[in-house]
Amino acid sequence: MAMKAPNVPIIDLKNASNDEKQIQLLDAACRDHGFFILKNHGMQNQIDHMWKLSEWFFSQDRKDKLKLLRSEEIPLGFYDRELTKQKRDLKEVFDFMETRTEHDINQWPKEGSFKNSMQDFFIKSSGVANKTLDLILTCLGLPENNYVFGDSRTSNARLNYYPVNDPLSDLEKNKVNELGDMALHHHTDPGILTLLLQDMTGGLQAKSKEHGWIDIPPEKNSIVVNLGDAMQVWTNDNYVAAIHRVVKRTSDPRYSTPFFFNPKSESIIEPIPEISKENPIYRPFTWKQYIQGRIDDNYKDLGQDDIQISNFKISNPQA
Repeated sequence: MAMKAPNVPIIDLKNASNDEKQIQLLDAACRDHGFFILKNHGMQNQIDHMWKLSEWFFSQDRKDKLKLLRSEEIPLGFYDRELTKQKRDLKEVFDFMETRTEHDINQWPKEGSFKNSMQDFFIKSSGVANKTLDLILTCLGLPENNYVFGDSRTSNARLNYYPVNDPLSDLEKNKVNELGDMALHHHTDPGILTLLLQDMTGGLQAKSKEHGWIDIPPEKNSIVVNLGDAMQVWTNDNYVAAIHRVVKRTSDPRYSTPFFFNPKSESIIEPIPEISKENPIYRPFTWKQYIQGRIDDNYKDLGQDDIQISNFKISNPQA
């Protein structure tokens, strides 16, 4: 049973860097559960267009959505049998990235306005994510940033649809993992931070060190932000990658859209000395190495949990 969030601060993105009280609230949230809410973010028009087209996309006949089914060769597009913690989630997704001039692997519906609006949303999200990262680094006392950089080219966005009922046929169900007891099982995101748009139906929960599972309540015209694995390693566990989940729908479906802000491909993920003076508790690894481990786990179904930052922990950090 989750309780109403006791310390999920609402942060004014435009003015928070000069507001000591907001900085303190943000710092406390990043140390406890890794979630906060952004207001005054400047991308509401793009968000409104995204919502309309997300609802349109998932309302299509399933045969039309399956024309854009993702695969190991093309890992972007539609999917409806994703696993988290080896349990199938009750959701449908549509994944996309920044459009490339060459070797673009996005799969788009024929509806032209869909691609244009989603790319506009993606570009705006990348800008907001960069500003949000700058704010977090201010909290950490690291305004001169020589370490932590995001990259739109490695980042990705996802439209989520959580139906009330299982979209798979009986024949399909026999070939995949059984549904778990959550719409989305508990996990952390691998990157730097995630910008999450959620509708007003609720269902998102976070794991607080102090309070256990807490609700992340919907706030109109806002963006939910949660920290990812890379940020936890960079801060040597001072800030936490947000453990979160989505409870099953009982009456109304739910829509959400995360923008996953990720490091540059060759970034070294290791504790930053200026942030944390104690001995590093992680050995260095590259972002490319880490995300490839996640992709391999997702597609090859290795029968084990996704690769975690705990794989890179130093067994005796005092040595």
